[in-house]
Amino acid sequence: MDDSNEDQRLPHHPNPKELLTMDYLAELGVLYWKLNPENYENDSELDKIRDERGYDYMDMLDLCPEKVSNYEEKLKNFFTEHIHKDEEIRYCLAGSGYFDIRDKDDRWIRIWMKPGDLIVLPAGIYHRFTLDTSNYIKLMRLFVGEPVWTPYNRPQQEHPVRKEYIKSLTHKFGESIQAH
Repeated sequence: MDDSNEDQRLPHHPNPKELLTMDYLAELGVLYWKLNPENYENDSELDKIRDERGYDYMDMLDLCPEKVSNYEEKLKNFFTEHIHKDEEIRYCLAGSGYFDIRDKDDRWIRIWMKPGDLIVLPAGIYHRFTLDTSNYIKLMRLFVGEPVWTPYNRPQQEHPVRKEYIKSLTHKFGESIQAH
């Protein structure tokens, strides 16, 4: 994405526009499924993913100014670059928004989440979240065990989970990756 300071809810495509493949995101550890958000309560594919990956906790988040107290503060916190000790699993059921992740060269990649998109961000990846101009998203949040929502704001190059993530990138790309 570009480095503009314009409204964070805009697409921020670089010029010229550059689209990345799902294979490249997978190399960074990001997993993706396209599911049917109309059938999430009875979706055998979602159940299979949850069973195989051990996602036994689930809740819903409706994120919009009308439904969230301290909306602006929460959005600001979500947009602060951070890591988590665990995977971040989100399934978009309605609305839309952006997850920004850092690539192996420490550049931002913007992932536009729309209904039916389920993504898993690996533990230790720098990321942030914002709504797009629709100002609404309904997300299913999945977790292994009891959720721990603690963000560790950048810089975290000495955090054990960040070191493990960098080690996995170094192994995948066969080159030294800077911890940033």
